[in-house]
Amino acid sequence: MAITREEVLHVAKLARLELTDDEVERLTLELGAILDAVGKVAELDLEDVPPTSHPLELVNAWREDEPHDSLGLDEVFANAPQRDGDLFRVPPTT
Repeated sequence: MAITREEVLHVAKLARLELTDDEVERLTLELGAILDAVGKVAELDLEDVPPTSHPLELVNAWREDEPHDSLGLDEVFANAPQRDGDLFRVPPTT
């Protein structure tokens, strides 16, 4: 499916884009190629293909929640630059 120079200029105006003549020519060719590709998809017989949102079935892979001992405070704060008792000390934010 071809797109005309005038259609490219119209879309550019709607999008408030200022295009050079070279850009208009390039976009005319590129948009024409895109419309041709979409046109090929439209020619496919998809009557027996159910509507889908993803090509593969989405599956959540959950792991079992296994309780275990927590880290000790010394391990938790081992790499902390500053500590105030049982709290991390961080620079103030504004």
